[in-house]
Amino acid sequence: MTIRVLIVDDHPMVTDGIEAILETYDDIDVVGTLNNGQEAVDRVNELAPDIILLDLNMPGLSGLIATEMILETRPETRIVILSMHDSPEYISTALSHGAKGYILKDVPTDEIRTAIDTVMQGGEYLCTGAKGSLQPKISDGRETLTNREQMILLELAQGHSNKDVANRLNISVRTVETHRNNIKRKLGISSTAGLTRYALEHGVLQGTGI
Repeated sequence: MTIRVLIVDDHPMVTDGIEAILETYDDIDVVGTLNNGQEAVDRVNELAPDIILLDLNMPGLSGLIATEMILETRPETRIVILSMHDSPEYISTALSHGAKGYILKDVPTDEIRTAIDTVMQGGEYLCTGAKGSLQPKISDGRETLTNREQMILLELAQGHSNKDVANRLNISVRTVETHRNNIKRKLGISSTAGLTRYALEHGVLQGTGI
């Protein structure tokens, strides 16, 4: 079976390099190389990839939000995050948004292939350099945020108002307010500044330029 792979990274040297590597395999078909998360969201149904190798740190739509939006549109797609960061917080945040793998951009050629094979078989893959204990609960014992709540937290931490968030995510202002209250309750945080600080400390803002 041919594996359809889409590569999304804003650095042409990265996309060209990975494409050249993958084209050496007869059972892998690179269906496209894109340079931003929004284009990946817009074209995922058209390109119908089995796997997306997705950069976490892109301008505009971050890899985290792009991951969740892609999976809402085409849940059968498997996403493997590309990153230069090996922080456990970044890794756990990416996995909590639905990614099935996390590899660093300097991994050996054969490790990219191993990651693809692993997630295609239904597993999760963390590259050798992605170290740290990945717990499903926040280390200080606070209640875990849902994927949607993390998405709302990201928007709020970037300074967007409830109305802005509602428009960006195509939901009602009341829904945003409900999520915001739940986030504050779960994290024991009462201010927007506190939410921003939490987002920074836990890697939620990684990939946004903040």
